[in-house]
Formats: sequence, structure tokens, C-alpha cells
Amino acid sequence: MKLRKLLALTMATIMVMSLSACGNSKQNSGSTDTANTVSESSGEEATQTADGKADATKEVSADTLTVAIWDTNQEPGLRKIMDDFTAKTGTKVEIQVTPWDQYWTMLEAGATGGTLPDVFWMHSNEIAKYSEYEMLLDLTDRIDKSSVVDMSKFPQDIVNIYKWQGEKQYAMPKDIDTIALWYNKTMFDEAGLSYPDDSWTWDDFKDACKKLTKPDGSQYGFTLAPSSNQDGWYNMVYDMGGTVISDDKKASGFDQPGTIKAIDFASGLVKEGLTPPYETIAENNANALFEAGKVAMITQGSWMLADLCNNDYVKANCDVAVLPKDATTGRRASIYNGLGWAAAANTNKPDQAWALIEYLGSQEAQQKQSDLGIVISAYEGTVSNWTKAYPDFNTQAYLDMMKDLVIRPYSKTTVTWENMISEKLVDAWTGKKSVEDVCKDITTEMNATLAEE
Repeated sequence: MKLRKLLALTMATIMVMSLSACGNSKQNSGSTDTANTVSESSGEEATQTADGKADATKEVSADTLTVAIWDTNQEPGLRKIMDDFTAKTGTKVEIQVTPWDQYWTMLEAGATGGTLPDVFWMHSNEIAKYSEYEMLLDLTDRIDKSSVVDMSKFPQDIVNIYKWQGEKQYAMPKDIDTIALWYNKTMFDEAGLSYPDDSWTWDDFKDACKKLTKPDGSQYGFTLAPSSNQDGWYNMVYDMGGTVISDDKKASGFDQPGTIKAIDFASGLVKEGLTPPYETIAENNANALFEAGKVAMITQGSWMLADLCNNDYVKANCDVAVLPKDATTGRRASIYNGLGWAAAANTNKPDQAWALIEYLGSQEAQQKQSDLGIVISAYEGTVSNWTKAYPDFNTQAYLDMMKDLVIRPYSKTTVTWENMISEKLVDAWTGKKSVEDVCKDITTEMNATLAEE
């Protein structure tokens, strides 16, 4: 019955999520390999430690696990970590990279067809659906018996995202991310401006945008799409005293003065000509415009570090700083999120799948993830070496943004209301409707969606 419900839901809503934690279009580029190679499990049991807790990384079969991810930038580093796991256990790992735009379609097809990868990335936007329809391996008891995993070392917000109804843990926290401000030093120098620092307010930011925008349209101060939520205007909303969704996830925050103020500020940058025209923004992601020297600043998530830091133009001209703060509230918040490692409920290699997830959640693997500069690891005390992977940039700014973290807004129907918000904000960006009317429309429709959860 649950499978039929999932199939009906999938057919009714083919969901393409907006840019998010760990979901930017540049990040999603990469080869697609969705073959699901399934091997028979040998059925070997995990060993136990002296205290009776299971240690699944000691003895498992040499079968190959299929692991699905969406970010080609992370593949080389993860390959090294997977090779370490193979050396420890004998279990081989095949990493399959499917771009973000196709990733969830691939998983939905696998869920309805019974051919999910053995282990795969899970996101806060999608976890509710896969948990409700019991598509994921319940990790709760395995975690409780593990001598390797310590869930208290992960941010509770991230743990809770993947803990269905507060009871069943369906994914292991993988990482966390923060948002920072990238700026073009060459453009700042030419404009006679000091570089952004922790004294900057959003008003200072706007003033700089005005001075960095050229009348001939060859250069703009900033760029921001309606769909750039976590890496864009969400941060402004919380800085300015608003919210996106209530804490109990029952009401929209778009009727709050702080939220309306932030949307007015963000859309005003477009309407005042401090960003490229909306048509250009709609056709080009922020990184592409920044790397082409068309805009002087972007806000971007830490998950995009490899893309930016390895770009020749960016290396020669750019750096990173903390986000501006609001002059009134004094707040400098960063929306943060974290992926989870999940396994298919119907994998025929549950012990091996768990052994890999257990290892990926260990302090050892989490430390390696940071040391290799893949992403900011979620495990407490493992992030200090992360900045060393890109020594030519002030990546410490991303860690400094951890001082005021706000978990990325989510509910059971995140994709539905996020897509709706992005669509309706176009009218604010283009000036077709007033910000107040747009926010009112969003509030009404979002509340109706939340009421049906």
C-alpha cells in the first residue's frame, strides 16, 4: 500500500527543487551513471566489541555497494574515503554521480521500481517522503549498538532532520554548510572601495553595489535569483527579524514585517539596476556571472568551494568574507543544512550498507572529509583543517558564519512551497506586483499547503 501511495505521489508531482544546501546548479554538473549493480550478500555477521556493541566495519563481505551522490566536485575526495573503507572491510564501493536535476527523479524511479542504490545522499527537502513510505533502512537500533558512532557529536538540528517523527533515524549526518560573501578584489580596487569585513551591514553592501555597478551594463554589484534561497535571501530574512516558516512548521512567515522587509530589500536590488536584468539572472546562475567577471559579489554556500576556488578567474581576482549584518537587529545569521547518508530499505546487503554508513559517520571519516576539503564535516571537532585545503582564500569566513546558525526551513512539503515561493517572487523581482501583495499571496498558499501536511 505504501509503495502504491509513493508511486501515485511521484506521478502527481515530479519535483525539481530550487537551489539549496547542497543543490546549486554548478555543483550539480557531472557525469551521469545510474546503473544499479546488485551483488548477492554473503550474509556474514558483523563482529562485536568487548562491551557487546556491534562493530560492522570489522567483517563484511567483499560485495560491491552502489553509492549515489549528485556532486561531481565531491567525488574525488569521497573516492579516497571509500577506498579507505574498502581497505578496512574488503567491501568495494561504486560511486554513481547523477546531477541534481536528475537525482531525485532517479531515486523516485528506483523507489517505485525496487531498485534504489544501496547507499545514497538524502536531503532535508526529501526525507519526509522517503521516511513516510518506508523506503529507507531504519538505522536506529544499529546506531544504538554501535561503538563507532556518537550521535551527540553531530548538530542536533541535522540529527532531527533525519529522525522520522522523533523516533526512527533514517540517515547519518554527513556534513554541514554555511553561507558567505564572495567579492571581486579587482573591481573593489578599481572602485576605490575597501573590502568587505565583519563591520559591513546590508546597507553598506547596497552602497557598494551602487558604486560597483557600471552604467553601460558591463558590470553589476550583485546577482540574486528568486530561487536562491538558502544561499541568498533566506539569510536576509532572518537577519532582518523575519522567518520563512514557524517553529512548529504550521504557518508561513511571509506575513511578518522582517520577512517583507528582506524581500523588499532583495528585490529592490534588481529593480534599482544593481544586478543584471531579471532575464539575465533567470538564464545564468550566480557562479557563472561571478566567474565571468559580470558581477562584483555573490553570496554562496560552502558546498560550492571547489567550483569557485579552482576557477582561474576567481583565483586571480577574488576572495571571501562573512555575510553583512542587519544594521537594526545586529544579526549576521547563516542558513545551514546538512546532507545525510541513507540506505535502501530493500537493499540485499543491509549489513554492508550499514558498515559503510557507520564508517562515514565515524570521527575518522568525518575528519578525512574536512581534511580533504570536500565539505565542512558535521562531526564536532573535525573542521579545523578544512580551511587548509584552499589556502589562497579566506575560507575561515565560512567557519566564522557558524556563530549564528539557522537550520534551513523545511517541512514535509518543502519542495512544494519552495517552488511556489520561487515562482511568485518573480513578480516582486520584475516589479509586476508589489512586495506586500506577493508576500500576501505566498502566505495564503503556503499556509494552505502546510495545513494539508
